[in-house]
Amino acid sequence: MVEVRPLVPRLALAITLSLDVLGMPSPLAAQGASLSSVERAIVVSAQQRNADALTFLETLVNINSGTHNHDGVRQVGALLRRRLDALGFTTAWVDATAVNRAGHLVATHAGRGPKILLIGHLDTVFEPSSPFQRFERLNDSTARGPGIIDMKGGDVIILQSLEALRDAGVLADMHLVVVFTGDEEDAGRPLTEARRALRDAAQGAVAAIGLENGAGDPATAVVARRGATSWKLETTGTAGHASQIFREDIGAGAAFEAARILSAMYTTLAGERYLAFNPGLVLAGSELTLNGPGTEGSAAGKHNVIAQSAVVTGDIRTISGEQLERTKASMRRIAAANLPHTTATLTFDDGYPPLPPSAGNERLLALYDQVSRDLGTGAVEGVDPSRAGAADVAFVADLVPMIIDGIGLSGANDHSDQETADLRMLPVKVKRLAVLLHRLTRDALR
Repeated sequence: MVEVRPLVPRLALAITLSLDVLGMPSPLAAQGASLSSVERAIVVSAQQRNADALTFLETLVNINSGTHNHDGVRQVGALLRRRLDALGFTTAWVDATAVNRAGHLVATHAGRGPKILLIGHLDTVFEPSSPFQRFERLNDSTARGPGIIDMKGGDVIILQSLEALRDAGVLADMHLVVVFTGDEEDAGRPLTEARRALRDAAQGAVAAIGLENGAGDPATAVVARRGATSWKLETTGTAGHASQIFREDIGAGAAFEAARILSAMYTTLAGERYLAFNPGLVLAGSELTLNGPGTEGSAAGKHNVIAQSAVVTGDIRTISGEQLERTKASMRRIAAANLPHTTATLTFDDGYPPLPPSAGNERLLALYDQVSRDLGTGAVEGVDPSRAGAADVAFVADLVPMIIDGIGLSGANDHSDQETADLRMLPVKVKRLAVLLHRLTRDALR
């Protein structure tokens, strides 16, 4: 396993941003001498287009595109599609009604350079019923709004980067495929169908770049993510009067069997690096009902009656497929060692796969870090995978040799009504992405 580099102090970047706000020259600005004339043109374009970027971001944020608001998701996709069409991309809307979702926007620019995949998403966690619906400017450098960093800010960064590349005269040579999924926050099922368009787009790509907000820190990027898998444990026991529990012909009951399994899982698995497992819902009694998604249910029983049934639903987070399979095997072994007159059934539903650390991912991070240094915006380090949730980029981990994510718009409190963006970082992130794309293409064509 390739080790993910630890976080480091962000003092240099903080000083740079503070001086920029004060109108003073940055101590890192001299590093701009490392930029080529084309890259300087990219920087100029990104800066000149920043007002348009802010306006477009506000427009997107003010369109409700909760995953299940299919019309809203399509509206956001249509606005992005119009801009991509103007850049000469071939665009297509991939319908996803088969998995009860709005669909995905796929845009292709087939230049002679190596194929690079860019990944964003159109949906947010805020459905029309949410009271959090509008973009709000808090001050000169901060704004709040639904999906402003997760991830409409990242979508705008993709678009603005492409426009800066076009302005600098280098977009024509680039082979880029952009995929904006419409259901990242609540993917349709089956996942094989819901992510077919993304995986098809990844075929033959030399690099994949995700514009999620990651840890929200502009001095970090994501090169490894943990995957998410759900599980359900169902136990049964022999019903009877509570006074007779543990009798040879009655046994321990379903509640004790579930408790035994959970306790053994904790003893056996807790503390392993990057592994998280959590029982989120537990029900036991003489009768119980669990709803379809497994997020709520009901149980009935009496204190003097042995529980006949129990159910537990939970979550697993792992850094690799190997860690996931090893964890499943341990959980199955534990569940199989039943208490007297009980049964236990353990099932898994694989969700988002992990993005394991790799030498290729570290290589792409190093290239991005060098771009940031050359731009005078400081070093970029790999964030601890424990701080990076599951994301679409992981679905192409087995197809693309170099992957980086979490380089979208910086901010805080995503998935809450305090989701806030650091607007100072919007042009910075545009410049970083655009120069990285230019260098990946330029170096391959030399």
